[in-house]
Amino acid sequence: MLLAVYATHASASKGRLVKEPESPTRTVYQRDRDRIIHCGAFRRLRNKTQVFIESEGDYFRTRLTHSLEVSQIARTIARQLQVDEDLTEALALAHDLGHTCFGHAGEKALDESMQPFGGFDHNEQTFRILTLLEKRYAAFDGLNLTWETLEGVVKHNGPLKEVRPSFAAFSKKWDLELKTHAGLEAQIAALSDDIAYNTHDFDDGFRAGFFVLNELAELPIFSAIVKQSLHNYPDIERHRLIQEIVRQAIGFLIADLLIETRHRLQEINPQSAEEVRKAGKPLVSFSAPVVDGLNTLREFLMNRMYRHSKVNVMNQWAGRVVTGLFGRFMADPALLPPEWQREWAQKDASDKALRARLVADYVAGMTDRFAETEYKRLFTNEA
Repeated sequence: MLLAVYATHASASKGRLVKEPESPTRTVYQRDRDRIIHCGAFRRLRNKTQVFIESEGDYFRTRLTHSLEVSQIARTIARQLQVDEDLTEALALAHDLGHTCFGHAGEKALDESMQPFGGFDHNEQTFRILTLLEKRYAAFDGLNLTWETLEGVVKHNGPLKEVRPSFAAFSKKWDLELKTHAGLEAQIAALSDDIAYNTHDFDDGFRAGFFVLNELAELPIFSAIVKQSLHNYPDIERHRLIQEIVRQAIGFLIADLLIETRHRLQEINPQSAEEVRKAGKPLVSFSAPVVDGLNTLREFLMNRMYRHSKVNVMNQWAGRVVTGLFGRFMADPALLPPEWQREWAQKDASDKALRARLVADYVAGMTDRFAETEYKRLFTNEA
């Protein structure tokens, strides 16, 4: 496909921090995508919470299925806007790598445990995984991804207001231009995430029985779709009707994003990816009415799903597990696996922050299932 002038062109990549021979069969962004798919952190997303803890049921989304759905939406948008699909897909697949076990509840608990040592942020953890924690290659730690992929991971939600330590330290070696916007591919990945969770979480919420169809018919974005679907398919099974509504909502949001983004591109008329970064505002966006509608949807999901008593019970359990594991490993590092014990021993004993970060890396990398098993192993026999 012929790319637009404002796309991030693989042939013009700033390359990798550690120089490597180029692949004869793949572009640099195809290699980045493939490295992400093959890394251990990506595989572990299969057993990490999206909203519902994995043990709650086989049909609810996990971080892995969510990431795959985001990548599909992102590729569709990237193709329509004639930007690099492979870079867009790489960013979509990588965006949740740093999430802990048990989703946002696990992250909150780990952040609270890490407050004396700098806190915990899942986006920073994604970056640490990609640049440090994955150890698959002989020549370097991390995945040695291109500058554009790393930049997109860090800035997919826009210029950084708060620069986390890992970002600052890396930028001293290789400037990621933290105060500018990322390229269109990263902006697409970010809003594809919004499309995915604002539609698919409704699907999971219906499956869990948290709300009914009549409530959805009163919400912006969904209201007209629900009425039209009921008119077109009055006798269809309810679960198939929900699937039809979600499918159409995704299509509506993609169409709105394309219209608004093309308008912004026409207005700014960027002639390169660098001009996109220097535009001073995001160029990928929904229209103002749809932004308002999405805010209403988020508020509805927050009140009726994310704060539902059933979810709260799961989250409280998840918080106890993560807090308990962090505290136990900090108090007794001999409980860590041998390779992690060796890393602990190499840290300066007087630098508790470094050792705490090591424990946080270990706990954050756990799947829901493994964290629950470890918690039961370490705490079940206590009086």
